[in-house]
Amino acid sequence: MAAMGAVPMPGGWSISAAWVPLCGESWHQLAASFVGMWTVMMAVMMLPSLAPMLWCYLGAANRTDAARPETSVACLLAGYFLVWAAAGALVFAAGAAFFQMAMAVPALARACPIVAGTTVLWAGAMQFTAWKTHHLACLRGMRRRAGPRTRNGRMARRAWTGGCEGMRLAFHCMFCGAGLTAVLLVTGAMDLRAMAFVTGATTIERLAPAGKEAPRAIGAALLAFGAVMLTVALAS
Repeated sequence: MAAMGAVPMPGGWSISAAWVPLCGESWHQLAASFVGMWTVMMAVMMLPSLAPMLWCYLGAANRTDAARPETSVACLLAGYFLVWAAAGALVFAAGAAFFQMAMAVPALARACPIVAGTTVLWAGAMQFTAWKTHHLACLRGMRRRAGPRTRNGRMARRAWTGGCEGMRLAFHCMFCGAGLTAVLLVTGAMDLRAMAFVTGATTIERLAPAGKEAPRAIGAALLAFGAVMLTVALAS
């Protein structure tokens, strides 16, 4: 199931080895490894939808900060991935705690396929909400207005404003993609197929012309997939 191996669980499903310490590996080492992989994974997955904004931001930085335009862009990326790394730490803590509970309570482990199907259904429904529309509009607005907010100031000030802009962008990305990220987690946190689907869906809905058609089409696909998952889980 997962690209980096899986551990069989009661109920006929498997959990990614990303949540399981290897022989001689401490939980701290596993957490550091997970957060590192998570951050790299998010960089790869978000880059296609992030690239147009970065290009616009660099162009604006060249016009407003001719001395060191790359400083603003680098600080924006640092702020952006700092937020994603922190999110990865929280995801790992929740996932590791869930793994421990599932190992201790077989009934919970057997219910996981039902929980996974329900989560995908929830993610599909999220695509139709005002929450999704709002954060998607914010991301599109940030792309149109891309550019440093500080003109030719001190490097420390440019770094601060760029980092803050990157963190704001990351929060909108996380809130907008909460449902798709949940799908990734329940179908395999390091599964290449799940990563490819979420990357494609994220890119399409953020780069498509303004409107609700793309998110809703993705939502309809998730609802259908979640219904199949839930039906199979209930029948087994």
